[in-house]
Amino acid sequence: MIDFHCHLDLYSEPLEIVAQCVQRRVYVLSVTTVPSAFEGTAALAPAGGRIRTAVGLHPEIAVARQHELPLFEKLLSRTPYVGEVGLDASPDHRATIDRQASILTDILKLCARAKGKIITLHSRGATSLVLDRLRDEPSAGTFILHWYLGSAKQITRAAEMKCWFSVGPAMLTSKRGLSAAEAMPREYMLPESDGPFAQVGGRPALPWEAWTIAPKLAEIWRESQAEVEAQLLDNLRRLVAENQAILSRSSA
Repeated sequence: MIDFHCHLDLYSEPLEIVAQCVQRRVYVLSVTTVPSAFEGTAALAPAGGRIRTAVGLHPEIAVARQHELPLFEKLLSRTPYVGEVGLDASPDHRATIDRQASILTDILKLCARAKGKIITLHSRGATSLVLDRLRDEPSAGTFILHWYLGSAKQITRAAEMKCWFSVGPAMLTSKRGLSAAEAMPREYMLPESDGPFAQVGGRPALPWEAWTIAPKLAEIWRESQAEVEAQLLDNLRRLVAENQAILSRSSA
């Protein structure tokens, strides 16, 4: 099982969730919202296990925590993964979008200077703006668009830029989310939970529930669930293989 975007440190009982992930053998990308959360979040992951920790600066709080960018830069040598970063132009955060964009540009430049990272990106209300920033800094690494709700045209553009997409069960409960998933190239899709922010059945989504997208994708792709699961696992293997240089640099 795979959960390529999860906020492990923000669950009410993170150690219990981690123990369950280990027991269920879930491959988890544990994202952070601020650089100062990286150390504590990384400490949740057992050494040698399947949980990887990303250093992030979430766009909703990026302006207020911009002073953590030097720490972000320092931590880049500790992990091949960056997230959650990006832009948020929803009504509550639209007023800061220009400053967010400047911070994202700085982040992407730091990633490029570090010879590339695997970056999971937030794009609520800013589906085109995020692609514009990625276009301007292609050497920042490999881009994974988390919960991406772009139009079919935007998804085609993102795919042409070699972006990946992570999709969760909460995303697939809306017509817009389903339409986006239908337009995404299946060879570049990964499961995510976005827990504990995303909800499943009125409660926080759990990491292993990211895998429950498989039956819905089976309907969309008109394939068996087993074939979908095999595709998703193959996608993760390919992502890792294509980014072996990035992964090797950060583990050296």
